[in-house]
Amino acid sequence: MVRKDSYMQDIHGYHAHIYFNAQTLDQARALCEAATEKFALQMGRVHQKLVGPHPDWSCQLAFGHEQLADVTLWLALNRDGLVVFLHPLTGDELRDHTDHAIWMGAVRPLNLGALGG
Repeated sequence: MVRKDSYMQDIHGYHAHIYFNAQTLDQARALCEAATEKFALQMGRVHQKLVGPHPDWSCQLAFGHEQLADVTLWLALNRDGLVVFLHPLTGDELRDHTDHAIWMGAVRPLNLGALGG
């Protein structure tokens, strides 16, 4: 069933998780910092460990509706091989990380147990 106009009310923001490893740490940090400068979004920690459901080291970018198109397109054009996992924030973490997710690059297996799945 296709949802009508109420869907935007259900979304409270977005997270883009940039995945990296020891070899791509500097690249990921530079990408996240550049995104922060360009879009004035919130950049989380650059985690050099597994956090939550994420299967790789990651850095989170947080932003709102008004930035979704621009941030998504910019990441698509500037990720340079890094995997980006993007999802809305609806309050249903399991569905946000599965059914509502957008991947750029290889789809990675999430640890859904960390979300109660």
